[in-house]
Amino acid sequence: MLKIVDGYIVKKYLGTFSFMLILLSIVVLVIDVQQKIPRIERATAIDPKLDLNYFLVHFYPFWIINLVVTFLSILVFISVIYFTSRMANNTEIVAIISSGASFHRFARPYFLTSLFIAVISLVVNHFVLPWANIKKNQLEAYTYNATNKEKILGTAPVAAQLSKTEYIFINSWNKQEKRGYGFLYQKFDKNRKLVYELKSTDVYWQQAKKSFMLNSYLEKTINKDDSEKLGQGFELKKDYGQDPEELFPNELLGQNKTTPELIKFIEREKDKGNSNLNSHLNEFHQRTSMPVSIIILTFLALSLSSQKKRGGLGINLAIGISLAFVFVFSFEALKVVSENKVLPPALAMWLPNIVFLPITLFLYLKRANQ
Repeated sequence: MLKIVDGYIVKKYLGTFSFMLILLSIVVLVIDVQQKIPRIERATAIDPKLDLNYFLVHFYPFWIINLVVTFLSILVFISVIYFTSRMANNTEIVAIISSGASFHRFARPYFLTSLFIAVISLVVNHFVLPWANIKKNQLEAYTYNATNKEKILGTAPVAAQLSKTEYIFINSWNKQEKRGYGFLYQKFDKNRKLVYELKSTDVYWQQAKKSFMLNSYLEKTINKDDSEKLGQGFELKKDYGQDPEELFPNELLGQNKTTPELIKFIEREKDKGNSNLNSHLNEFHQRTSMPVSIIILTFLALSLSSQKKRGGLGINLAIGISLAFVFVFSFEALKVVSENKVLPPALAMWLPNIVFLPITLFLYLKRANQ
């Protein structure tokens, strides 16, 4: 009999979750398209191929993957609240417990199903989502307002630390055209004394040669006796070991990398002496902490909704939606806190789980002992 009950609960869990997933995707897609049509039309005016149909095929499917991953914990929590409350109101849970099954045994299919979803989410977060983000981020900037679009595609000063003694500065760099003006490379010795400097009026990235091309350059080498050796020319090819996206990373770069690639990137930046890595570390830790939250929120929802209450399904859903949004959006708030270096990224991205786990255990054990 319990195996039949297990199958019934798993079917309810996955069925409700799938329905919520499809409903959320459709509703949010329609709302987002309506909101972004004016910006898409401006993109179409610049490039005729970037019309609404192009975005529906090449942007929104990958955007939805990102959206689902972000709100997966909310979907799970509300789904469990919904179908468990209905079971409680129909006295199904009372009947199951009265037949001799313990509450722990009743909770087993909840655990197994949440574990199944969490494992899939873990794989998606670490390997599938970065692929979707690459596709999404190619067009994401065109859906931003003018200010945020300029940050991604526009022209701005950039700087990069190649190692603990090497630096690159470009006064004006266009991220889309990969071309800039006012290039400066400096190398220092261990005593922070300048030993080499290279300047050029303009610089551009040559994809075929995987190198930077410098035009009208001037180089200066400073010897140990402080004498200087000067050189100049019209064109110089320089390879700094990374392409412009790696050298001048934006906030979206970490999203585009699978976890092994992200780990290598973070380690490489640490070796170079880059201490401004919290946004990428947040991305790394969140990929694991969010799937774990699926299991925690499943048991929290079970504990809150498995007993018949005055107000029934409505009150349970109200409590569930409120808690779920507090839980998920706390991640976004803690990202900002971490990027401002108030909290370490690992603590910031695991803090919601750390806070909600003991609450969940308390409520679950209280419910199990009733």
